[in-house]
Amino acid sequence: MKILFLGDVMGRAGRRALVENLPRLREEWRLDFVVVNGENATGGMGLSGAHAKLLLEAGADCLTLGDHAFDQKDMLQFIETEPRVLRPLNYAKGAPGLGHRVFQDRRGRKVLVTQVLGQVFMKRAFDDPFSAVDQVLRAHPLGGAVQAVLVDIHCEATSEKMGMGHFCDGRASVVVGSHTHVPTADAQILPGGTAFQSDAGMCGDYNSVIGMEKSEPMRRFVTGMPKARFTPALEEATLSGLYVETDDKTGRATRLRMIRLGGRLEQAGP
Repeated sequence: MKILFLGDVMGRAGRRALVENLPRLREEWRLDFVVVNGENATGGMGLSGAHAKLLLEAGADCLTLGDHAFDQKDMLQFIETEPRVLRPLNYAKGAPGLGHRVFQDRRGRKVLVTQVLGQVFMKRAFDDPFSAVDQVLRAHPLGGAVQAVLVDIHCEATSEKMGMGHFCDGRASVVVGSHTHVPTADAQILPGGTAFQSDAGMCGDYNSVIGMEKSEPMRRFVTGMPKARFTPALEEATLSGLYVETDDKTGRATRLRMIRLGGRLEQAGP
């Protein structure tokens, strides 16, 4: 199975890059399943229902959210009607929507997707991500109930992301980090066959401060005082993500490659 994960879509620039490129990539790379983190797609803060529809129509099979899951208030209702949008598994008891779901690719193969929020350096205390993921993976054994498993670990600390990768090794096809908007250079297949990267990076304008127009973040760093709201940068975006090929019988990764398409970080595709 050929799986593509694209990191946090950041504002208008990220949406535009995805809409303009994903349909072509699905065909040229013969992708079987595409997961996109969309939690910053609407003005850099959350995901609206309209923008969720846009990303799904462009070719995403599943959208994951994050700690900004419900910054756009219409997502509280939209997520109940659109099962292809997943909120974090350990977000809050009683939160609308689902934290994991089994999908089918175009050939009928079953793909489990789940997202979990980390705890280290996060602004609020979320439930234990490891026990939450463990429960889901036990119920959906790789190579048995499902042919592939993707875990999006959304958090600040690279150590926590690495811990999740090793915790899931052999039980997930892919464990990939999101949230920091900065791609890491540690893409690898772990000993048990799980493809791992600490952070996929963002789909956004890298002439920025993690996707935001530079002047206001820089002012706050220098003076310690805010003057205006953060706004997403709008120059050409780079699509950042992780491409993984898996074995249908075992669900384990056989090949992977970091993706940087367009903008300032472009490199060759798979």
